[in-house]
Amino acid sequence: MKCPHCGYKEDKVVDSRATQEQFAIRRRRECLKCGKRFTTYEYIEEVSLLVIKKDGRREPFDRKKILAGIIRACEKRPISMEKMEEIATQVERAVQKKTDREAPSSKIGELVMEKLKLLDDVAYVRFASVYRQFKDVSQFMSELKEMLGKEKRKARYD
Repeated sequence: MKCPHCGYKEDKVVDSRATQEQFAIRRRRECLKCGKRFTTYEYIEEVSLLVIKKDGRREPFDRKKILAGIIRACEKRPISMEKMEEIATQVERAVQKKTDREAPSSKIGELVMEKLKLLDDVAYVRFASVYRQFKDVSQFMSELKEMLGKEKRKARYD
């Protein structure tokens, strides 16, 4: 494993534990040259899954793309990287369970939005605005009104 700080190729594992869902191993490593620590994740390699894009193209499923979208949506929000990783893992597992070899990108986006909606309203709206490609402010406001309406109904029943 190459150190992300200095590029040295040798390190030692300081701590190793399974993630909450038991589908990956989180390892804390320490570079033997610069002494800085970093985290790696080890996953089981699954059967390759193809994503069907809106224009009909197919491309390999890429967990990193999902995580990058989640990170962008959660930028400057009080959400830990561990929680974002957990959402990406949950979405990946759900897609693998629900499909054989192909999944439409729309289903993947909906799964991410479901998870973000439960986690943080601002992150949800950010992701939804990019994912649903709001064409104008009225579409954006419509989404916000729907979300606020659900909050009011929920508050009445609590």
